[in-house]
Amino acid sequence: MGFHEIRFPAILSFGSVGGPERLTEIVALASGHEERNSPWAQARRRYDAGVALRSLEDIDALIAFFEARQGQLYGFRWKDWSDFKSGRAGAAPAFDDQRIGVGDDATVAFQLFKTYRSGAQEARRPVVKPVRGSVRIGLGGVEMREGVHYEVDDTTGIVTFSEPPNRDVAVTAGYEFDVPVRFDTDRLQVSMAGFRAGEVPSVPVVEIRL
Repeated sequence: MGFHEIRFPAILSFGSVGGPERLTEIVALASGHEERNSPWAQARRRYDAGVALRSLEDIDALIAFFEARQGQLYGFRWKDWSDFKSGRAGAAPAFDDQRIGVGDDATVAFQLFKTYRSGAQEARRPVVKPVRGSVRIGLGGVEMREGVHYEVDDTTGIVTFSEPPNRDVAVTAGYEFDVPVRFDTDRLQVSMAGFRAGEVPSVPVVEIRL
């Protein structure tokens, strides 16, 4: 799968609409009850970048980015302004925002995750495109140093320690992250006259599995 490690211009994604999508299969029984099932372990996010375009310069930037990705052919990074941090939206990432694992004296590599909680339920989302330089890691409540105690692969979201964390020690992380996406169309239909009149094109973007 082709993927370009470049972010869609954040100034263009700011103001876009979109969010997580689930796939639920519902079967209505003769009794009136339902059976519900989902073949997806993770949500898939969709966005529309068109509504965020504000000027003719934005159109130029969009066309250049679209052409460089060759439409749907290559994936890219997307900043979801509604959900791009490990912790609270208004706070900077902290090294103990998310618990991503527990030491066992042997494992050195840990995948970044973000956990969403509501009541007693939770959903765990792999974070595969952390923002370079934003990742902070802790062990047992103590912050570690990147380049000394661990390394981060910002193309996969895997944190690798120089030595395996001790048994039962909590591994925590804080970070900013992007969503891996592609355009969900091979065609852009842009009218400069329509844009001046307040009409904006639809530019669908969809999350991809990596």
